[in-house]
Amino acid sequence: MFPNQSKLLIQIACFMILISLAAWGGARWALVQVRSEQFAPWWQSEANNGQRLLPVGASTSIPDFVLASERSTPAVVYIKTQSTQAMRSFNDWFFGDFFNQGPQTVLNSGSGVIVSEDGYIVTNNHVVEKASKIEVVLYNKKSLSAELIGSDPGSDLALLKIEATSLPIIPFANSSQVKVGEWVLAVGNPFNLTSTVTAGIVSAKGRNLHLMSNLFPIEAFIQTDAAINPGNSGGALVNTNGALIGINTAILSKTGSYNGYGFAIPSNIVRKVIGDLKEFGKVQRAFLGAEVVDLDEKICKQTGIQHMNGVFITSINQSGGAREAGLQSGDVITAINNESVHSKSAYDEQLSYRRPGETVEIQIEREGKIIKCKVRLTNLDGDTEIQKNRSVRSTELGCELEPLSKMELDGLQTSHGVRIVSIQAGTLSRMGLREGFVITHVNKKAMQSPTDVIDALSSTRGQITIEGYDKNGGKAVYSFYGF
Repeated sequence: MFPNQSKLLIQIACFMILISLAAWGGARWALVQVRSEQFAPWWQSEANNGQRLLPVGASTSIPDFVLASERSTPAVVYIKTQSTQAMRSFNDWFFGDFFNQGPQTVLNSGSGVIVSEDGYIVTNNHVVEKASKIEVVLYNKKSLSAELIGSDPGSDLALLKIEATSLPIIPFANSSQVKVGEWVLAVGNPFNLTSTVTAGIVSAKGRNLHLMSNLFPIEAFIQTDAAINPGNSGGALVNTNGALIGINTAILSKTGSYNGYGFAIPSNIVRKVIGDLKEFGKVQRAFLGAEVVDLDEKICKQTGIQHMNGVFITSINQSGGAREAGLQSGDVITAINNESVHSKSAYDEQLSYRRPGETVEIQIEREGKIIKCKVRLTNLDGDTEIQKNRSVRSTELGCELEPLSKMELDGLQTSHGVRIVSIQAGTLSRMGLREGFVITHVNKKAMQSPTDVIDALSSTRGQITIEGYDKNGGKAVYSFYGF
């Protein structure tokens, strides 16, 4: 081999080595870059000419649960109640009070939220509905007696009042602006464990669970996976700013304990209800004057409607704003005051913010055409008057009674009737009657008012027969032998 050839081969070998080293270094650099991109937090990745990109709706900050807890827990109270209920024995059905085992004291507990510095507290109706004594334990462990200002079984809310000043409060948030996926905290006293905070997200909105026994319930629950257990009822559901977005009310569970599903009454409904209870002692419920149901596949197939977004009008009441505005059976309501109405629960929620006498703009779809009209809302009696609390309490009977409205009487197809609002220890509980039962006759005599019922049951001796309707509208008869 010639010397020049040896030199050339050496140069070629060196060049190949350099190329190999360069290729190896480049591959290693690329691998490092891939790994760093693969494992780096998303907020450190760059694209689009070096501009930082964030996922849609993402935030670089972690929710401050500590701040929200500190703001909300001082305003959530522990509620202890005492009620007296009669113990019925087999002999009660035959011998009246003579062999009655006597009243039994029942203790219960729940939570509440302070909504004013001068001592107004909102809680669930089912926490205090049978209570003869209500005690509120503040965050500083001070105990105070509470007065029941008013309650509303239809929304399962109640308003209490304690004598105190300068109390910590939770500000109201606009529950209509709450988004599914938003972080929330549930604050309450589960299992008698005071000031407990759990975290989760909003799982859904506008849930209708058919929990309320009232003839005209308001159900548009916020669903959350924040842990809610017995004792949380009446507590607060707050956002990460510590503002109130709902009152915790129910859980969905086969065991009675948390199973991933909790439900809260939206704060906008809470604000309206407690405002009415404070001002009038009774919730001023507004009605359109139409019966509606959710659109479903069957209705759409029968009517030719091409979507299931809205509520379907099945009938128009003889009196009310719907008839005056020209609404018809078969119309589909799709919006109220420009707020979309996609379900019966959304429809009920929109009306729950209103009072009789207010006018709303209704958007309907009729035979494929969009129509807008103004409708004046009415009360249960079909007029626009503010309704007063007409309930009457009877210690002897152990109950609170109220007359039925015109709309309720029409719904039951009767001309008279008196509803049992609440029951404590007394004659009615021994007979097995329950809240929500409508008494139409006592010993065949028609009952027109609460006073009629009280007089009839207080003066009758011997056999007593009560006729009426249960909370589902079914006819029922109770028979009892008294002295």
